Amino acid sequence: MNDFTLETFSLSYFLASFLLPPVLLLITTAIGTGMLWRRRAGAQALIVVSLLGLFALSLPIVAFSLFTPLEVEPLDLARAKDAQAIVILAGGRARGALEWGGDTVNAFTLARLRYGAYLARQTGLPVLLTGGLGNAEREPEAVLMQRALQRDFGITPRWIETASRTTAENARFSADMMRAAGVSRVLLVTHSFHVPRAQAQFERAGLKVIPAPTGFQGLRTFEWLQLVPTADAWRLSHIALREWLALARDRLIS
Repeated sequence: MNDFTLETFSLSYFLASFLLPPVLLLITTAIGTGMLWRRRAGAQALIVVSLLGLFALSLPIVAFSLFTPLEVEPLDLARAKDAQAIVILAGGRARGALEWGGDTVNAFTLARLRYGAYLARQTGLPVLLTGGLGNAEREPEAVLMQRALQRDFGITPRWIETASRTTAENARFSADMMRAAGVSRVLLVTHSFHVPRAQAQFERAGLKVIPAPTGFQGLRTFEWLQLVPTADAWRLSHIALREWLALARDRLIS
């Protein structure tokens, strides 16, 4: 990991997109189409399976169901009294937001900041923001988070961690800062589907974690509209499958 750079991170993120639907299923459809003149039966089967997969992943009920096994229960505020600090993980940036004059936090990060600010007001605990991937032209995500947290929610973070590039580095670098401050127990604010992977990394780094999930997407109740295909369901399915892939990778290399 010593030679890990923003460029290699972007490349790995790009390559992962080709291992996940809908791009993967579009590729297999194209391969099947190209095989039609040689192996008609196999090509037809590949095309049908690929198209059925694309259709299934466009159904909200499928997208929501992919999230359900990943998600944990909401935080019971009674448990928050055991924590010494709140850690809020970055979830990405909105690039070149015209109304904000440049980069700002994206919807994922904003949801985490909102819940983290609520918890800070409820508990009075200090806040650590973690998120990097900055460069000479681009501010780290934690700096964007700091600006939004102060401006939009009136909360000033005590610590800013700007060097991390992965969830594992979020955990390791945040744990170093927490130990230096005498903190060992934290509320970890991230999306519910991200909790299993993030919690494992933070506990591996030596912190006691109380999950504080937000942004629940899992299937809770059934509605008939969940059987209507939507483009947004494709987006959610892709996010869920990416998280499953990342979780499998982490478990293999841990």
